[in-house]
Amino acid sequence: MLNLIKNFFSLIISKSNDRNIFAIGSAHFSEMRQYYSSIKHLSDADYKVFSQTGEDGIIDYLLYSLNIKVPKFVEIGIGDYQESNTRYIFEKNCCRGMIIDKNRNLKNKVAKVVKLWKGDLTIIETTVTSENIVDILFSNSFGNNLDILSLDVDGIDYWIIEALSEEFSKIVVVEYNSIFGPNLEVTIPNLKNFDRKKYHYSYLCYGASLKALIKLMNKKKFVFVGTNIACHNAFFILESEVKELNLILPDTNDLTKYTTSYLSDSRSIDGKLNYLSGKQKLKEIENCEVIDLSDPEKKLVKLKDICW
Repeated sequence: MLNLIKNFFSLIISKSNDRNIFAIGSAHFSEMRQYYSSIKHLSDADYKVFSQTGEDGIIDYLLYSLNIKVPKFVEIGIGDYQESNTRYIFEKNCCRGMIIDKNRNLKNKVAKVVKLWKGDLTIIETTVTSENIVDILFSNSFGNNLDILSLDVDGIDYWIIEALSEEFSKIVVVEYNSIFGPNLEVTIPNLKNFDRKKYHYSYLCYGASLKALIKLMNKKKFVFVGTNIACHNAFFILESEVKELNLILPDTNDLTKYTTSYLSDSRSIDGKLNYLSGKQKLKEIENCEVIDLSDPEKKLVKLKDICW
């Protein structure tokens, strides 16, 4: 009984905090929009409401600049939706979206976070792969006219994007692995049920390098416009839409500033945080195997054979 009472009051406090966070965030964006036309670097719009770091602010800036008032979105990899890239825009705009995660009892968990009646939110509990992504989108009527696609599966993100057609969304947010640095063009292999915790005990070998994603997205007719301040989410805009932004576009020949991350969430072999930083992180995973996308044959190689 005592635990039930504690959980009840924790939920009440949480909901109250969320309302305050939402109100403060909305006030911030209302004030900031008068300055959006003067923003020159995407990360200057960085601001957290419900996103993991500052993605909410960047997304608000892009939606406003592209005059998208009621966005249609898909977010893949949302946990329980507590911290996510589309939660704020769903609650703010009462719009249509689809969220996907392999998290069990996903709909019940999401229902505790947001009021589902506020919009049209499709909730899919599954593991997304390069083989099923297209069918998931089209079978749920999200295959066309998408405004935002946000992808963060801590693994085969590159291969999921590769499976999509050109110009699949106006705005794309995709997680990258800054540990791979500015020059490597690599991704982890396209493995079924990839788990970063099992692939290497440090949790550090996952996803794709920023350079690899930029090259792939260019083929899909997207332009890289920047990242969040934390340097783990890259933002892309359709080539046809970039003219609406006043940004100074990143120099894709030197990605150093976008791959310098100070996150220190590495684990030791016994599973404890050990807070590795800088080149220590790359050294820790140097024996991990990745696909070298700069090689025409896309060979599987060890990181140490191409990074030192």
